Amino acid sequence: MMALRFSRRRFLALTGTGFVSSLLAACSTSQLTPTVRPTPPAAGQAATPTGTREPATPATVATKPHKTLRVGFAISKTGPYAAAASIIVYPNYLLWSQDINEAGGLELEDGLYTIEFVEYDDQSNPEEAIKAIQRLVNEDKVDLLLAPYGTAINLATAPLFHQFGYPQLAVTDVSDKSPDLAKQWPGYFTFGTSSWAAENLTGLLDSLASQGSIDRRVALIAVDDAFGLELSTALRRSLAKSTFELVYDESYPAGTTDFQPIITTIQQRQPAIFLACSYPNDAFALAQVAILLDFNPAVYISALGPALPVFRDQFAANIEGIIGIGGIDPRQPGLLEYYSRHRARTGQEPDRSASPICYASLQVLQQALQRVGRIDRQALIREIASGSFDTIIGTVRFRENVFFHRWQVGQWQRYGDAFEFLVVWPPEVAAASPLVPKPHWSR
Repeated sequence: MMALRFSRRRFLALTGTGFVSSLLAACSTSQLTPTVRPTPPAAGQAATPTGTREPATPATVATKPHKTLRVGFAISKTGPYAAAASIIVYPNYLLWSQDINEAGGLELEDGLYTIEFVEYDDQSNPEEAIKAIQRLVNEDKVDLLLAPYGTAINLATAPLFHQFGYPQLAVTDVSDKSPDLAKQWPGYFTFGTSSWAAENLTGLLDSLASQGSIDRRVALIAVDDAFGLELSTALRRSLAKSTFELVYDESYPAGTTDFQPIITTIQQRQPAIFLACSYPNDAFALAQVAILLDFNPAVYISALGPALPVFRDQFAANIEGIIGIGGIDPRQPGLLEYYSRHRARTGQEPDRSASPICYASLQVLQQALQRVGRIDRQALIREIASGSFDTIIGTVRFRENVFFHRWQVGQWQRYGDAFEFLVVWPPEVAAASPLVPKPHWSR
């Protein structure tokens, strides 16, 4: 097999061009070994998952034949994306399948379907994900595909989803290219854009600066891959419009573990705002160094990572005031029930950002499939594009294949006798007011 090298910086420019076709042709599936999760026995009287409009087990289904819905996916079980994928995506896939199977199955016109998963480890590598999708369709003959983790891998596999005619609910793709890509790939659906996230972050900062709570000096860093490059580009644009001053603006290679030189330099610039377009692993390392060096800006933001429960567990009281993408409003109907069920079924706690959105995307898929009534993937794509869906995050309705009402801003604050990652921006959906300046590290 030919050797392939995948340039992160050039990825966005190459996506959708002949590069992808060449990459598909070069990828062989011969070395992949699937994990097949057998269908659990149905328990017909179990409750319907919260937020699902159509019940999973109507009273009339007893006379319908039982069938198997083969659902495939490639997910990052190893490599740099594995930590986030194992919290945000994978457990929600398992929870969704358990909810359906324990409710007796999914009723379609020709029978009652229980779910069987066929899954591969994409090793956090777009090329491996492409090989896995090819095999899932060509050899495993799956009925549906679920999306991989991350912007880069979702964009890399999107041409294959389109070629094979499968809908792709790319929850973890945060890209400004989404509306344009939907014209090229009508089955590609996303739950926010880089600009939407950047505008929310800048909106919060501009409000705080206008109130005199902070000055407008910003230190911006970004991981050098598709997510970091897009988000930082959108942030530069929105920050400039709001007259913020960038006193530091650099990217760092994916997989960086030593952030002390970066934080040392930033500390010398004395910014009021630290803003990292980070992945979860980066967020952990950055916070450790900031505490070590006593770098305590008035506003401390890491894009991805703070919303994870393990971030709260590791940093304890030091999480108070840390800001990131996401956040929840505990008053949202069905949301706390989802968190409780997630913990009970998967043995781990979901994050406060993309986890509920991931589960909501599966509710969209389920409701659309039930409305279509059969495994007709083109009809399924049309229903997802045009329908309205009741989910644990509220009503989901796509516009140009994008659900524009997510990727809000959250902050760890005291909530009752514990800490919670509460929505603080935009104000119309906020569960709390922003806490600024951030309390000092407790060390």
